[in-house]
Amino acid sequence: MSDAPAAKETHPCEECKLRQAAEANPKTWKARLWRWHTKICPGWRSYQRYLAAQQQDA
Repeated sequence: MSDAPAAKETHPCEECKLRQAAEANPKTWKARLWRWHTKICPGWRSYQRYLAAQQQDA
């Protein structure tokens, strides 16, 4: 076991390369793919709930 402090957990969506590319260039095909993906991705819904909880805690 490590004595190092636990790192803050991050949600995979925070580091997603596709999401970052879509936000950087919202008119590209990657952005269109990202928007479509968010409609069906259970991970994205989970991330939205995670963000809402973070807002309530702050």
